[in-house]
Amino acid sequence: MASFYAFLTGPAFVISLLVFFVGLSVRLVRYFLGLDWRLERVAYRPNMEQGMKGGLWSIYKWLLPFGTAGWRAQPFFTICFFMLHFGAVLVPLFLIGHNVVLEENFGFSLPSLPQGLADLLAVLTVIGVFFIAARRIALPEVRIITTGYDYFILALVALPFITGLIARMHWAGYDFWMICHIITGELMLILAPFTKLSHIALYFASRWQIGADFAIKRGGHSRGACFPW
Repeated sequence: MASFYAFLTGPAFVISLLVFFVGLSVRLVRYFLGLDWRLERVAYRPNMEQGMKGGLWSIYKWLLPFGTAGWRAQPFFTICFFMLHFGAVLVPLFLIGHNVVLEENFGFSLPSLPQGLADLLAVLTVIGVFFIAARRIALPEVRIITTGYDYFILALVALPFITGLIARMHWAGYDFWMICHIITGELMLILAPFTKLSHIALYFASRWQIGADFAIKRGGHSRGACFPW
């Protein structure tokens, strides 16, 4: 068991991070290389300054809870979305246990969250996943476009947090749940570039493109923050 744990927190961890970052980088590069001003009818390069302002403003506004009309139109979904994503971003990066593994493999670590706050964020993440899944079941307009693949992605996100919380409680079978936590976490990293989880990076690319499009094509740069969202 000890040698398997060492493998998971050593070579397997490094490989999963490598696949994650290289894969998402390739997806980002391919996204921007795929932009064509003739197809999009947007002169990106000649109007890059305006486009950059609009793109960055779009990203900023959509990162704010209720910062856009789109978020305000769906308050329940917005709350669940940010509950999920605050924890899904902050806990993996700033959990003290993760930083120990990072230090062991790469010789550096990030600041660590207080354990109580990390636990709270993990619980909120699981709750957010649950209600987003329930929303997909309950609302006909969402259910009709939902497939098993969508539930698989939600489970892929939730499992590292669920198993981590169970291990954190030191219930019976601590070693088993910790191994499950590591495996599901690394599986999520490896699959992210090849699934809908690629929105970890592509969300920013698409939001930048939409903001740039409005700024260049529709005069958004001359109307300040007055975008149609």
